[in-house]
Amino acid sequence: MSTKASPYKSKVTAVEPLQQGKWIQTRRIDYNDPNGKPKQWEMAVRTTRSETTNVDAVSIVSVLHHENKAKELVLVKQFRPPCEKVLIEMPAGLVDPKESIETTAVRELLEETGYHGTFRKQSSIMFSDPGLTNANMVLAHVDIDLKDPKNQNPVPQLEENEFIETFTLPLDNLLEEMEKVCQKEGCSVDARLYHFAKGIELARSFQL
Repeated sequence: MSTKASPYKSKVTAVEPLQQGKWIQTRRIDYNDPNGKPKQWEMAVRTTRSETTNVDAVSIVSVLHHENKAKELVLVKQFRPPCEKVLIEMPAGLVDPKESIETTAVRELLEETGYHGTFRKQSSIMFSDPGLTNANMVLAHVDIDLKDPKNQNPVPQLEENEFIETFTLPLDNLLEEMEKVCQKEGCSVDARLYHFAKGIELARSFQL
């Protein structure tokens, strides 16, 4: 679901060394290991972390509860230049200055998917790729009331430079359905979403 050009039309045209960027910068860390031996590490940092929440981003779990069919998870597809691929992800976004986690989650869900949601709860702070960066995030649960007239025909409110497709997959066999989409379309899956789907699969298998 998108009113704009498909993210699959994006293409990397060049990759060049970058000393310090506007949104992401690199740092060298000096530290001591458990034996007291001096060590060094290289890392990337975001320059946009919210001072209000001390959180970089919010990833959003929204499940559609239908009356006459299985539950579905709201997902998005977008081109990620570092990966040179379209990725399947949960809706997500950076926390704006002086913005709360709740406000960010509801705002980003509306912008990326067109759904009006109600914030329910959030996880503790998590780190996405701790060997590379200190970038952190929280997982927010946002309910979508399908009986609300505003959610009958959701229209994403994308920014000019955003090319995102919204779609849904059944929660019951999420992992299998995601892998089918990847095979068919040549895309890939955000690791956090894959782990989420694998966790559902494992939980169900242990109940048998």
